[in-house]
Amino acid sequence: MNNVFVYCELEGTTVAEVSQELLTKGRKLANTLGVQLEAVAAGSGIVGKVEAQILPYGVDKLHLFDAPGLAPYTSLPHTSILVNLFKVEQPQICLMGADVVGRDLGPRVSSALHSGLTADCTALEIGPHEDKRAGKTYENLLYQIRPAFGGNIVATIINPENRPQMATVRSGVMKAEILDPDYKGEVIVHDVAKFVPETDYVVKVLDRHVEKAKNNLKGAPIVIAGGYGMGSKEGFDMLFELAKELHAEVGGSRAAVDAGFCDHDLQIGQTGVTVRPKVYIACGISGAIQHIAGMKESGIIISVNSDPNAPINAIADYVINGTVEEVVPKLIKYYKQNSK
Repeated sequence: MNNVFVYCELEGTTVAEVSQELLTKGRKLANTLGVQLEAVAAGSGIVGKVEAQILPYGVDKLHLFDAPGLAPYTSLPHTSILVNLFKVEQPQICLMGADVVGRDLGPRVSSALHSGLTADCTALEIGPHEDKRAGKTYENLLYQIRPAFGGNIVATIINPENRPQMATVRSGVMKAEILDPDYKGEVIVHDVAKFVPETDYVVKVLDRHVEKAKNNLKGAPIVIAGGYGMGSKEGFDMLFELAKELHAEVGGSRAAVDAGFCDHDLQIGQTGVTVRPKVYIACGISGAIQHIAGMKESGIIISVNSDPNAPINAIADYVINGTVEEVVPKLIKYYKQNSK
């Protein structure tokens, strides 16, 4: 049976976190299917520098493509690498990150191979499907699960016939876990010229500017998130004050971002950042499904809400029933008095 592939995105010789998260998920999917996990990495000067960042996640075979024209990323050569490799290897599943690179590369590869692609998945599972109209039963399909129609439903998407089954997943949705630091996988260094025609190097990157994130939402142990219930941009100032006392990061729901209460880079949820802090304090957040998708794996969830029936209360470990104008200032006052 054909294997599971993960495209590993590189920044220089550093493997992206989202790729390592997908390697962990890919290993689990491969185990369920009883097949091998393979990875693909393409860049410049990467041989001997990326293997230790990829193989420990349980990769059985690593395909390396090393050439000066492969870094920084440009669309055509990387597309040719995957398309031509997949024509030979015939994978049944291909996973990649739902970021700038994956959102460009995924559709190009999918289109060239006449395959299906589901973007921004929040869960991936293996299961059967019965097509009653055609009288067919499919086994071991990839369930590509994601919120749809503005987050009002959760859609399970399948691709019964065409291969590979392709899905992109945003950073932080899956959890990266090293399987074995000494995992022995095969490394194949390919001749790039056999996969990429010279005409693919028509685009040259003359200059790049990489800007660091203004916040550390993904890595913060405590996240305080505000929703539309915060009422205003000034209301969010209270959250920043509380965050200062707790050494936390501030995030927001899509409703709060759309209302202009906080910046877009603070958005948590399906169309924002996925976080899994030790403590998540949700202030004035109703709990729409697309927001919950971005924080449901938090260690402890505390909800501050005036509505006792708010959906987020159903997944919260602790619920403080009251208005944010009443509760948050009291929290700030308490921690100012008791924090060292």
